[in-house]
Amino acid sequence: MPETLQTKLMLDLEPVVAKELDRHLSMAKEWFPHQYVPWSQGRDFDGPMGGDGWTPEDSTLGEEARESLIVNLLTEDNLPGYHRAIAEVFGRDGAWGTWVNRWTAEENRHGIVIRDYLTVTRAVDPVALERARMHHMEEGYEATHGTSFLHGAAYVSFQELATRVAHRNTGKVSGDPVCERMLTRVAADENLHMIFYRNLLAAALEIAPNETMRAITDVVKDFQMPGHGIEGFLRKSVIIANAGIYDLRLHHDDVLNPVLRNWGVFDRSDITGDGDKAREELAEFLGQLDAMATRFEERREARRARQAARAAE
Repeated sequence: MPETLQTKLMLDLEPVVAKELDRHLSMAKEWFPHQYVPWSQGRDFDGPMGGDGWTPEDSTLGEEARESLIVNLLTEDNLPGYHRAIAEVFGRDGAWGTWVNRWTAEENRHGIVIRDYLTVTRAVDPVALERARMHHMEEGYEATHGTSFLHGAAYVSFQELATRVAHRNTGKVSGDPVCERMLTRVAADENLHMIFYRNLLAAALEIAPNETMRAITDVVKDFQMPGHGIEGFLRKSVIIANAGIYDLRLHHDDVLNPVLRNWGVFDRSDITGDGDKAREELAEFLGQLDAMATRFEERREARRARQAARAAE
């Protein structure tokens, strides 16, 4: 999109941002990370405090929940990169800037509570976690579509919902009521973030339907979670998918489809030219993704059946 058109679109949408910001602030509930952490379970670690070093036996969580929590936290840790990227897209002035700062503060709260929980409960190796944080943040973050406003808004519309799904399912898999309560609280914030961006892009569709449709298609086809640069992400994502925390079926059914349905992209009569071509590409891609999700589910079920058979022998 030409820069002049992008600037005009953002100016036209500023009243929408102000309205959505007011809605968000009226619905967001104040909460405090320290109230969600079981501090009584904590004890000193080795090092200057002379406590006990971490051992795998300290963790009461299964591998799936541990890996998912690590990915979730390391993703949050890269918040300075996301703040910079989103500020470059949305700007730092007016309602746009107020939203960016509010969003950043809320996301930082998520990182605080997850890290405190993992440290106090000794759920993961804190030395390995810190080294992974340093490595991930040193790699930095670059948005796939640069400073394109429409691409950026489309991406976070899906990404915030994906994060909500991942948090909720991680809590369920953890088997720890404390962890589940904490992640349910975090997921509630992510849902409000998704609604903000979803409504913003819905307004963009009304103003520039073809350009917005192209951005939506580009984002869906290239979608990656922001933590994909985490060291060992592929192995971790396989574990997470096999556990049903976040997989292709959830991505297709519980993330992409609800947002696309809310926008009514396949029912709109104002999309023409390249926008219509983009919509056709999107429909084709969704069909392919649905088939891939089915194949993954079938392979996973077959694998589980074999494991159950071996366990019964």
